[in-house]
Amino acid sequence: MGQEIHPVLLCGGSGARLWPLSRKSYPKQFVKLLAEESLFQSSARRFDGPGFCAPTVIAGSDYRFVVVEQLAALEIMPADILLEPTSRNTAAAVCAAALSIEKRAPGALVLVAPSDHVISDGERFRAAVAAATPCAEAGQIVTFGIRPDRPETGYGWLELSELPDDQFSPEPQPLKSFVEKPDLATAEALLSGGMHLWNAGIFLFSTTTILEAFERHAPEIIENVRDAIESAVRDLNFTRMSPIDWLRLTDISLDHAVMERADNLSVVPYGGDWSDMGDWRAVWREGSPDADGNVMRGPATSIDCNDTLLQATNDGQQLVGVGLDNVVVIAMPDAVLVASKDRVQDVKLVVERLKACHVPQAETLPRDYRPWGWYESLVVGPRFQVKRIVVKPGASLSLQSHHHRAEHWVTVEGTARVVVGSTVKLVTENESVYIPLGTVHRLENPGKVPLTLVEVQTGSYLGEDDIIRYEDVYARV
Repeated sequence: MGQEIHPVLLCGGSGARLWPLSRKSYPKQFVKLLAEESLFQSSARRFDGPGFCAPTVIAGSDYRFVVVEQLAALEIMPADILLEPTSRNTAAAVCAAALSIEKRAPGALVLVAPSDHVISDGERFRAAVAAATPCAEAGQIVTFGIRPDRPETGYGWLELSELPDDQFSPEPQPLKSFVEKPDLATAEALLSGGMHLWNAGIFLFSTTTILEAFERHAPEIIENVRDAIESAVRDLNFTRMSPIDWLRLTDISLDHAVMERADNLSVVPYGGDWSDMGDWRAVWREGSPDADGNVMRGPATSIDCNDTLLQATNDGQQLVGVGLDNVVVIAMPDAVLVASKDRVQDVKLVVERLKACHVPQAETLPRDYRPWGWYESLVVGPRFQVKRIVVKPGASLSLQSHHHRAEHWVTVEGTARVVVGSTVKLVTENESVYIPLGTVHRLENPGKVPLTLVEVQTGSYLGEDDIIRYEDVYARV
């Protein structure tokens, strides 16, 4: 490989088609969907090591601490984390990353990759990137096309200029055209013709090349993104782009804004395994179905089922499928999805319907992740709520108070350092502390193990917005 490549990891999607496991509050790229690492972590690890610089990550503000925590678990330090004020699709995100990298490394090579893909053979894919590097250095925008094995209607396709060899060697060639997501008949024709690949949405180019392409084909995008970056502010280790400039951007993909208009496009065929994990059928496929075509995850049992995915997420539940055929069943503590595998692309419509009805499960998981740890509601009733709270070692909640509720904390595991008014005390296992309504307080974990508490809230209003922060190590005041 020639010069070092700057990976850009896109983390902007909400993963609605993998509802209810993936939701806006914690989307699929951060979920441990198939292994002990999240899809985001696997993507970061794939482009870590010789030949690659520290990654640039683009994410929404709500996920900033999840990004830091998951990268830290891999001992990967990002070059920058750009925070989008709101999602404006991939054109704006890629332009922002290119401008940011151009500032510190003019003319650098950039590899843009979604953070929710599964590529099982990382070495083979890195070899494809190495094969594409001279082409990108010569001023081409290189995209990567996946060898298709079925008439997929959920992906865009790429038309080749020449037929790949039998070994599917990663040899760059001119890209003839983009094909929008086809209907089934068209997809079958594309597959049988052998001259088309799936569009992976992964790109390699120099900052010089892509910024010139934006100037030529999407000048309004680069103008607004440049303003958003020049007016950006540093917040801890993050770069917050200006919301005023960012909101002026059009919601458009990189393909539509630039790629379909450019004339310096090349494609590298990739013959290894790949999945964008775009729906539950993809999860079923990656789960290695048994002889009857069934995949079971968690406490799930299949009786006389065929081609079915049964996934239970809570050890306290039992999911049993009897006589099911071609069905997906996903059971979570607060929501259950039952769908034909042929209709899993429509799960996004379910989320839209639930949102329109103001159903909280549409976007919010029972477990709420925060920079200091997480909490989940166990019981909610009139004028009371019971939560489990887990605080990471060395972490602390903000110094805060509430107008409408009092709290009672019971330490279950670990030791808590608690500030209540002017009093500071340690609360060990099986001990408790009471926080009167309106009292300024703080919870910290001074220990080396996670701190687990049961919190009982009582009051006339128990919403999460009933909070006044006075001090906060995560700059949320």
